[in-house]
Amino acid sequence: MLKLMISLLVIPGLIGLIGCGKEPAAAGDPSAKPYPLKTCVVSGEELGKMGEPMRFTYKGQEIKLCCKGCDKDFQKDPGIYLRKIAAATGN
Repeated sequence: MLKLMISLLVIPGLIGLIGCGKEPAAAGDPSAKPYPLKTCVVSGEELGKMGEPMRFTYKGQEIKLCCKGCDKDFQKDPGIYLRKIAAATGN
């Protein structure tokens, strides 16, 4: 029963990641480029003001967002935000 309950909680989250290029961020993922900003790339809000930031890796880049609402905006057009991150790093 416990395994079924855990599956019901975990599987929907994993399904949401499939096909969008978004991978769960592994703690200390050495292959991901580190996130260079102290603010959310979508909203510009200071990270941590609204609780623990959302963290994930998108196409080899660590991403940190302030909330789930920003995740929806990020997923609509990730290229915009990846360019902002690249500009912040000088790439």
